[in-house]
Order: sequence, then C-alpha cells, then structure tokens
Amino acid sequence: MTDAVFHPVKGGSVATEIIICTTCRPAGASRDVPAAGEALLEAVQVATWDLDVALQARIRVRGLACLSGCTRACTVALQAPGKYTYFFGDLVADGVTATQVLACAQLHAYSTDGNLLRKERPERLRSGILARLPPLVTIEPIGP
Repeated sequence: MTDAVFHPVKGGSVATEIIICTTCRPAGASRDVPAAGEALLEAVQVATWDLDVALQARIRVRGLACLSGCTRACTVALQAPGKYTYFFGDLVADGVTATQVLACAQLHAYSTDGNLLRKERPERLRSGILARLPPLVTIEPIGP
C-alpha cells in the first residue's frame, strides 16, 4: 500500500501531510517479516477513520519507501506549504503511536506556521525528533 494518499484537501485549503517510511525496520529486525514502517502506515490509516470530516480534510497520509532515517526507525514526517517540517524517528508501530501521530498532525494542521512546541506534542513525539526544517522560502532569481 506504499505511496497511497488519503483524505485529499477540499476547496484548496492547505493540508498537513503525514509521510510514513514504509521500509523502516528497527535495527536487527528480520527482512522476512513486514517492515514496522508498513505496519505504522496501516495503523495511521485505520486511525484516520475516527477523525471528523473537517479534520480529514486537513490531513493527508502517505507511505513512502525510505525516508533515510534507517538508524532511527520507524520514521514519520509532517509537512505543509509555508510551515515547518518535522521528522521523527524511534517510533513504535502500534495503535497508540498512530493516534498520537494524528494528534500531532492536527496540531500542525491548525498551526499558522507549523511550529510544534515540545510540551504540546503527544508523548511519543516529544523525543525522537530527527529534524525541524524551516518553511520553504521562494527565492527570486538573480539576473539581468
């Protein structure tokens, strides 16, 4: 189910996208069993069914093969145009994490700049942060 997108944005409003690495495996995990990242993606997708319609319109969920956080599996990124991007690792692939990822995505979606204060994030997303990237700035070309 890699690269599936759920809950498209309606009316052109900005949505927070949850990107979950589908190839993530904790260190030493067997390649003979499904990746923990794939399990986390599925758990998040199932958890979205409990969101109200307004919130479903503000959040997208997508799986992506490899976010390059391999040593800190499972990894999840939150991004939206004009907002900070967050990249989390060391997550547990279960329903509790799925619910907390969605709660954090809700904070991101309703924030004007995407800034997520540590004390306001759900417990499992207070640590394990791998990156916080500033919003993309459009740069005008230099030239004649």
